[in-house]
Amino acid sequence: MNLLIDLHMHTHASAHAYSSVFEYIMEAKRKNMLAIAITDHGPALDDSSHKWHFLNMNAIPELVDGLRILKGIEANIYKDSSIDCDNLMSEKLDFVMAGFHDAVYPPCSDVTKNTDCLMKVINHPSVKIIVHPGNPKFPVDYRAIATEAARNNVALEINSGSAVARKGSSANCREIIEEVKSAGGYVSVGSDAHYCSQMGNFDHALKLLEEQQFPEERVLNSSLMITLSFLEIKK
Repeated sequence: MNLLIDLHMHTHASAHAYSSVFEYIMEAKRKNMLAIAITDHGPALDDSSHKWHFLNMNAIPELVDGLRILKGIEANIYKDSSIDCDNLMSEKLDFVMAGFHDAVYPPCSDVTKNTDCLMKVINHPSVKIIVHPGNPKFPVDYRAIATEAARNNVALEINSGSAVARKGSSANCREIIEEVKSAGGYVSVGSDAHYCSQMGNFDHALKLLEEQQFPEERVLNSSLMITLSFLEIKK
């Protein structure tokens, strides 16, 4: 499987990341990518951007030398199952991803509580991708999550960066892949790049998908047509 679309990366608009939009574009051109998505963290994180950053992302061209640039957000999930991306923000973006982050939703071992919260987020009208659901700090019922995600046309991410950033997530990702495959849903593969050279590095995620013979047509970023159709973005 050769993926030429990366739907998860961070610029220095997230202060713990270290590359600009322009640097990502240059790296994407060098790697012959078809599309990239700029998905900085939502404003609830102390070092992330003000909401105006997301309201003004239309300043970034949609197309640069044939490279499609999608504008998104990695929203934070609050304990009450809401997210830090309001309707005005989501209307300005191509898509919304959401996930648990320690600073906003403290690590919790209560599977029932985490699952209930994530099920509500999956039903949020703006959310299209759940990021790094295999994070061992936030255990959930993967069968229930995969079933609900498939029913709501929401993709579960297999985060390639988790191999380094979230130790112990690989076993959970294998279970997610198995459950999504059984439920007939979609997965999204993301590098979660925080520096431009990491963009398009999917080795860890692809290894897990190949182990379980996950169907390529159910990988959200396996083709630009599938990506845009799933996210309901005009070609």
